[in-house]
Amino acid sequence: MAMRTSAGKPRGKAHRRPDRPGHRPVTPAPPQGRAPSQDGSPPPTWEGQRKAWEARYARAKERAGLYPFTISGIPIKPLYTPEDLAGMDRARDLGFPGEFPYTRGIRDNMYRGRMYTMRQFSGFGTPKESNQRYHSLFEHGQTGLSIAFDNPTIMGYDSDHPKAHGEVGKCGVAVDSLRDMEILLAGIDPGAISTSMTINGPAATMFGFYLANAEKRGVPFERLRGTLQNDILKEYIAQKCWCFPPRPSLRIIVDLIEFATRRVPQWNTISISGYHIREAGSTAAQELAFTLADGFTYVEECMKRGLEVDDFAPRLSFFWNSHLDFFEEIAKLRAARRIWARHMRDRYGAKRPESWLCRFHTQTAGCSLWDKQPENNIVRTAFEALAAVLGGTQSLHTNSMDETIALPSDKAVKIALRTQQVIAHELGVTETIDPLAGSYYLETLTNTLEEQAEDYFRRIEALGGVVAGIEQGFFQREIARAAYQYQQEMEKKQRILVGVNEYVEEGEKLEIPILHIGEQAEEEQKRSIADAKRTRDGKACAAALKALTAAAASAPGEQNVMERILDAARAYATEGEIRNAMREVFGDHVESAEF
Repeated sequence: MAMRTSAGKPRGKAHRRPDRPGHRPVTPAPPQGRAPSQDGSPPPTWEGQRKAWEARYARAKERAGLYPFTISGIPIKPLYTPEDLAGMDRARDLGFPGEFPYTRGIRDNMYRGRMYTMRQFSGFGTPKESNQRYHSLFEHGQTGLSIAFDNPTIMGYDSDHPKAHGEVGKCGVAVDSLRDMEILLAGIDPGAISTSMTINGPAATMFGFYLANAEKRGVPFERLRGTLQNDILKEYIAQKCWCFPPRPSLRIIVDLIEFATRRVPQWNTISISGYHIREAGSTAAQELAFTLADGFTYVEECMKRGLEVDDFAPRLSFFWNSHLDFFEEIAKLRAARRIWARHMRDRYGAKRPESWLCRFHTQTAGCSLWDKQPENNIVRTAFEALAAVLGGTQSLHTNSMDETIALPSDKAVKIALRTQQVIAHELGVTETIDPLAGSYYLETLTNTLEEQAEDYFRRIEALGGVVAGIEQGFFQREIARAAYQYQQEMEKKQRILVGVNEYVEEGEKLEIPILHIGEQAEEEQKRSIADAKRTRDGKACAAALKALTAAAASAPGEQNVMERILDAARAYATEGEIRNAMREVFGDHVESAEF
């Protein structure tokens, strides 16, 4: 029986869904020419329409308090037209999905072929507690593991170090040795999942623990898939968690990339991170430029070592922030693919298309969340996640509504994951590729961000490169100015944040459950470290650490530090012991003050 409309008439075939896979609806031909107006006068020209609209707009009143600027400070015009894209070469600047310059996506079929990976950044307390959370997330539909480490682990300190006191397990999981990694991943097959580890200064050490655990379980390194953040340059620029000075840290990273290129071929050896640069207060343009400049530096350092660019570049990936400025974030991700592809091919001589791909994970902006009316954070996160998907991300993490207050509760995590699933399955935005392409505004914004990034590249090169820029405080000053500007815009209410500087409710009470991490995690970790040291082969561990110090003292390229770190991990050396073994050679880093 034919379906009927509310008026009782059968619907025609044009309203029916296709009945067979692969059906392609026929697009009607556009009308030929334009009909004259009712009074017989010729139809208006484009130029005439534009001038008439401009005259009407000039007479219209703009709303009070209008502040037409993106977060990056790019002026937003009231209307965008083809004139804004004059000179744009569609083949050169836009192209098609899966082809250079990848503005429209790195795969031919994007989400029609493979949905983005859904991750939730998770870890808290002891390895046992975090392991239970991971199993719960997998049961609720998460498809990848993303490990959050606590501050002592991120800084390279064991849980029994005086500087770790009061911080153990508070904002991530404490991992002090291979023993903890074994507990953390109990019941999870490392050969069957993709794992992301968000750690930088001691990234090689955590990688050593992960590899040693897989080895003990009989999983070949060749089967392991995942991503190590391992981006030390943005630590000096933004997050401020390091173990050693910049130059020896770069040496460790090159050693790790060289090791993994040979032995862990499916692993993304570095996730070049703009996320923390944005969290520190940068604009989208600064995030784009500084992150890509860091990436170029890693490429250059590997090539100086003698590595072939096409051997290691396909395993480089990126990690972007998705902030509140919806269109600017989409444009940023599109511009990133185009810039990276062009520089890798034309500047560094990469021949393989895989080396040109800017593959990336995206996380919604933690700095956009507030403790006031925290349920509003669900809405903010949803739109930020939607921007990431429209920007073509390969992997996505959605922040929970309570993360500005504490580690997320189970309920908040589930809502954040369901947000991703609604975008993937209910909105229809994954059914077509780069659906906003051709938008006069979006394409103009993409071009503008690209131009601003290229301007920053020239300024960084004039300083002597990224490391020299860090040593001179250039990045820190640029980000500080941007953060101050954003704060001023909020205080003046030029940027309205609902429930924060407008629509505020007096006497508001916090009515969401908050996860509390007690002090017992620290005591448990101290006992765990003592047990690991008591039961390990002390002589073998001491020998491994001594060999690591010798490797660190060798000339770059002479001995691979990652090999020796793995040996120390196998011997159940702790993270702090591994750091100290290299610290004897590399020393400490003290940042110069900037005002």
